[in-house]
Amino acid sequence: QVHLVESGGGLVQAGGSLRLACAASGINFRLHTMNWYRQTPGNQRGLVAAITSGHMRNYTDSVKGRFTISRDNVRNTVYLQMNSLKPEDTAVYYCNTFARGMNFWGRGTQVTVSL
Repeated sequence: QVHLVESGGGLVQAGGSLRLACAASGINFRLHTMNWYRQTPGNQRGLVAAITSGHMRNYTDSVKGRFTISRDNVRNTVYLQMNSLKPEDTAVYYCNTFARGMNFWGRGTQVTVSL
């Protein structure tokens, strides 16, 4: 059984930082691309950042230069370091991977950025 468990969300003022973590189990973690998505009420989930098994990174334009995705293949954990946070970054952040022909999602962690 594949499990993805996010942590690290919370309330932060604009300009502040948070680090999200996603612990994965049930997969050969080092072989899989890991993704962070986010969703606001009434909107679809959108890809925020991705990191491949070879540590290649991709970001949506709105977070480039502010967010950094990384992975620890010993701890089977993917991180999202979020700096210079803006109110528009407020969302539920989800960890995602595609494995065994299926998409797997964590339950999400709320990030709220206040003015």
